[in-house]
Amino acid sequence: MFEKLKAQPADKILMLMQMYREDPRDTKIDLGVGVYKNAEGVTPVMRAIKAAEHRLWEEQQTKAYVGLAGDPAFSDAMIQLILADAVPRNNVAAAATPGGTGAVRQAFELIQMANPDARVFVSNPTWPNHLSILNYLGIETVSYRYFDAETRGVDFEGMLADLKGVRRGDVVLLHGCCHNPTGANLNLVEWAAVIDVLNAAGAIPMVDIAYQGFGDGLEADAEATRLVASSVPECLIAASCSKNFGIYRERTGLLMAISQDTSAHALNQDTLAFLNRQNFSFPPDHGARLVTMILNDADLRADWARELEDVRLSMLSLRQDLADELQRLTGSDRFAFLAQHRGMFSRLGASPELVEQLRTQHGIYMIGDSRMNIAGLNAKTIPILARAIVDVGV
Repeated sequence: MFEKLKAQPADKILMLMQMYREDPRDTKIDLGVGVYKNAEGVTPVMRAIKAAEHRLWEEQQTKAYVGLAGDPAFSDAMIQLILADAVPRNNVAAAATPGGTGAVRQAFELIQMANPDARVFVSNPTWPNHLSILNYLGIETVSYRYFDAETRGVDFEGMLADLKGVRRGDVVLLHGCCHNPTGANLNLVEWAAVIDVLNAAGAIPMVDIAYQGFGDGLEADAEATRLVASSVPECLIAASCSKNFGIYRERTGLLMAISQDTSAHALNQDTLAFLNRQNFSFPPDHGARLVTMILNDADLRADWARELEDVRLSMLSLRQDLADELQRLTGSDRFAFLAQHRGMFSRLGASPELVEQLRTQHGIYMIGDSRMNIAGLNAKTIPILARAIVDVGV
């Protein structure tokens, strides 16, 4: 049997990590891996997580399974964090998943189950795993324009034109904030226009929100998702706790299925539990329980929010410093978009050939489409990166 297996394409990020590790240069810079790092290059455990883990160690009495959909208290806390009062709680079915990736996978499985003919519209570009999972499941995908290579902003006219091709029952995948990989986001007026197009066609939005709190703040980053949830008959939301709680390895996520028809709640909830059973049975609980403890404890929540805000402001400062240094070196404001983007990532707009030159000549490691992790920078490496960008002629 095994001899019939075919080699799968190598993961570009893992390949990049390996090349970085083998590079002997002291000035090398890792901007590839999508993980937050502080100025010392460490992905820290947040203070509130440490405190919650200590409390959990002292208080937890069992490691027995949770329910198929996870602890309801986790769902309640996350729904409140993301949606607030945008929709009534009994309109939202929810299930815990192994990370945001698990939530995305379960959402795609639900789409396939509910409507095998549905097409999923995906931004160009998007997080590569979106397309990888969709292709693996055999779901038809349609690309819509998103990133303007000239302005390094959103090609909104192109996006709207492409979305007018959606049909009733199609699903449109949208990034709730901090678009990965570009860092370019829609404003609320543009979000409202997208919602109008989807409602007119009878298409269903699916929001992937993985970076709440990394862009303009916890509340501002949730505004678009709340607008979608309150403005459409049905939608899906896949959420991740990896970034804003710093619990990457705990694999903590949530899938929500929202319907304005309250009578659909029971069926939606049962379907999410059924899908969990088919894929992994009971979801992991450790990270989910820590998140629940933090969100439901005033002191822990306040400390978590303060530290998350420090992380956000740090990334904004790195963005501004890099844009300023490039302006100083070039005498041009053509890199001002770096300060306008939000989240961990920006797409520099360099060709794969120039990205390769950045790696071979300067030890700058970023994805071939020129997505770079802003959190991989610090005060020492910003001038090195800026000089390299100018040197290769980006």
